[in-house]
Amino acid sequence: MAQKSILSFFTKTNVKKNDQLSTVGDESERKVEGNNNTVSPGAGNKNRKPVTSDDEDSPVKKKQARKSIAAFESSPSPSPQKKRDSDNGTPISVPKRPRIASSSSEDGESAKKESTSVSKEQEKSVKKEEASPKKSPKVTTKPKTSAAKEKTPKASSKKSTPKQKTKSVSSSKDDQNGLEKEKQSPDKNSKKKEIKIEKDSPKKVNDSPKKEESPKKQKTSEDTKDKAANLMNFFTSSKDANSSSGSTSKLDGGADYNPGKKNYHPIDDGFWKQGDKTPYIALARTFEIIEETSGRLKNTETLSNFFRSVILLSPHDLLASVYLCLNQLAPAYEGLELGIAEHTLMKAVAQSTGRSLSQIKTDAQNTGDLGLVAEQSKSSQRMMFRPAPHTIDGVFGKLKEIAKLTGTASMAKKMDKIQSMFVACRHSEARFIIRSLAGKLRIGLAEQSLLQALAQACAMTPPNQGDRKEPIVNALRKCDEAAAKSKIEEIALILKTVYCQCPNYNKIIPVLLEHGVDSLLEKCPLVPGTPLKPMLAHPTKGVDEVLQRFEGVDFTCEWKYDGERAQIHLLEDGGVNIYSRNQENNTSKYPDIIARMANTRTESVTSAILDCEAVAWDREKKQILPFQILSTRKRKDANEADIKVQVCVFMFDLLYLNGNPLVERPFLERRELLYKHFREFEGEWMYATRLDTNDVDELSRFLEEAVKGNCEGLMVKTLQKEATYEIAKRSRNWLKLKKDYLAGVGDSLDLVVIGGYKGRGKRTGAYGGFLLACYDEDNEEYQSICKIGTGFSDEDLQQHTDYLKARIIPRAKSYYRYDSSHEPDDWFEAAQVWEVRCADLSLSPVHRAAAGIVDGEKGISLRFPRFIKIRDDKSATDATSAKQVADMYRNQDQIKNQQRDVEEDFY
Repeated sequence: MAQKSILSFFTKTNVKKNDQLSTVGDESERKVEGNNNTVSPGAGNKNRKPVTSDDEDSPVKKKQARKSIAAFESSPSPSPQKKRDSDNGTPISVPKRPRIASSSSEDGESAKKESTSVSKEQEKSVKKEEASPKKSPKVTTKPKTSAAKEKTPKASSKKSTPKQKTKSVSSSKDDQNGLEKEKQSPDKNSKKKEIKIEKDSPKKVNDSPKKEESPKKQKTSEDTKDKAANLMNFFTSSKDANSSSGSTSKLDGGADYNPGKKNYHPIDDGFWKQGDKTPYIALARTFEIIEETSGRLKNTETLSNFFRSVILLSPHDLLASVYLCLNQLAPAYEGLELGIAEHTLMKAVAQSTGRSLSQIKTDAQNTGDLGLVAEQSKSSQRMMFRPAPHTIDGVFGKLKEIAKLTGTASMAKKMDKIQSMFVACRHSEARFIIRSLAGKLRIGLAEQSLLQALAQACAMTPPNQGDRKEPIVNALRKCDEAAAKSKIEEIALILKTVYCQCPNYNKIIPVLLEHGVDSLLEKCPLVPGTPLKPMLAHPTKGVDEVLQRFEGVDFTCEWKYDGERAQIHLLEDGGVNIYSRNQENNTSKYPDIIARMANTRTESVTSAILDCEAVAWDREKKQILPFQILSTRKRKDANEADIKVQVCVFMFDLLYLNGNPLVERPFLERRELLYKHFREFEGEWMYATRLDTNDVDELSRFLEEAVKGNCEGLMVKTLQKEATYEIAKRSRNWLKLKKDYLAGVGDSLDLVVIGGYKGRGKRTGAYGGFLLACYDEDNEEYQSICKIGTGFSDEDLQQHTDYLKARIIPRAKSYYRYDSSHEPDDWFEAAQVWEVRCADLSLSPVHRAAAGIVDGEKGISLRFPRFIKIRDDKSATDATSAKQVADMYRNQDQIKNQQRDVEEDFY
């Protein structure tokens, strides 16, 4: 029976394509022997008998069916859809839509196509014929002439076509009744049912294929070819229906997610379900809002709202969220970096979107942001198969996989993974995934802001709520503004302190989620193997200021060595790790220090953390060498036999000993333990040269000795009172006194290079001057402070030019603050820090450093700045802050005298 049905199907489709257009050939086919009457379509539909098996089994019909099957199988699939031009009736090619139809819903889809392809001329013809009298002769097996087709009544017009095609042959009575009903109200009913068929057609994939069409709806073999083209249409419609339902619609709805809204509710405003993985689009939207907002407090609130939703809905994603916000994959000391070149990312975007590499390069140069180029390229891309949506956990895991790939074929594997990630991107996800891969998130989000946002989230939505039926959404709801702010600051201090002594979110976040904020200090202690943030000193202007600050307090003075900070960790298993001031792992840089460890440690030491300075050392002259010589050592994987620049380690503090942290003990006690458990060894291990005195003359002579010994100056530290090790804080319990302090400015400045001016004359071909900036921690922006062109040798200029040309950007970043009169020839990424000295600081109407702190409108600039050296040990955010610049300006004698004069005049 199935074979007969198939044969009858192709028999009925073996006529001209458009049933509603009459031709001479149609008339000859529609004549029936023994009956010369023409049957009206209305009557034919009303009184039509079911097709019999005799009709199916006729030899002529079988022959026609075989020809139709052969034509269908040999026809190209899919082929462009055809329809007739409404003006001249000639066929025209119409671009097909990418929809695929299954065999079971073929009829509904074909009917839909026919209903939409009826031309205006045909409609007029149909209406004209409707006005003519209807005939009701006896029903024959076929309409006699094609003229009958032109007399199609309203019930069999284009709106009734889908309904007729969905009827089964086995229910002829229902078919006739349905046609009569449709005839009575062709506009309303048929339209509704047509829509229903269109929506439900994907769900009828498993319906029985035994459907026959009435002779009136027969198709040509050309129509059957078009069915293959319609398969794409059906597939896309069914796929779109699936993607717009259930969880997928929620993920797509994430494009409207707004964590920056007022009165944010972490559950109601979070668009994913509790227990589900956090969609990456939620984080991308958070980044998007932060990037568009300039206020630091508002951005902190936005990020905290996102964290609140993650804490309540998907707490397992909080760790990955924190790392993605910082654009990190692991703690800094693990050294896990992506290392994806921009050219590689351009190539991945080009291959994934079908655009040329040159187009991508041009757009990237014009916009200055490959992330935006990737997002724009992705938005114009159309896909047959939509991959599963990105989740935060999935993106973080793939980024780690890419970073860990090594070997000869690693780049090809990385490219494949990058492309697979890019193809699955939605909305703004492409922008931030490409930026993460490039290592430049570009939203101006500093780590201090992240910790503050996390503290605010924990204060409002406690993370360790267990299995409460009604979760705490806002614990500060009943607190007044002052109490709420105090609670947030209390939690922020705990988080920042814990992070300073244990800068590893892999340890902090799980404890936070399981035990809460109060258990962090206990559960995340200081241990060897995890570098802690170093204590920093506050700058002073001269000896008198030191004595004034430490009046009545015991203090000591130590030489301030011009080297590199080395935090040496002795592990329980005998291993040794060495970290920089930025927690960078320098263990492979100093194999000579590790080999000599036995010369200084005593047998009683099982574990320890030493705070030291590694200095270049001349063994023959037994003296300290300048920092520039130390910087020539190989940065990683050094071989002890190949080392030419020797180092001497100067020990000045002990932070951990045999399982006990010492940071809460006074410096005098820590120093005694250092002297007891670690020995000096000339030229390898030395104690910092020190002097305990309160005498001004002795202090001045000691400063001169330090300068003669190739040191920068002195470090002055309290011994007992307020003498704890204040992690990651520029404390006034440590003061630094440099050799240039008596020459006007109290300290050198560490400034970021953000722009370059092309040289002229003998400096042609290199940069002759540079625009420098300080860093404003509160607003997370770089503020211009001076133009500099002195202190450089020709070699320095060429070196700077080579380095900075690779970091040119087309325009200033949104977080650069400068005056248009100082716009440079080239803008640079904020990547390198220079140490700079100057004659003094003054107010400036054009430079933006510390604007609004000292003066309501003016900023501060440097007079006669000169280049000293590159600070490789500092990142851009470690540069001199705007507040420090303001303090240095106020501490100048001329400014102090002006303030005194104003006060005297006032009184």
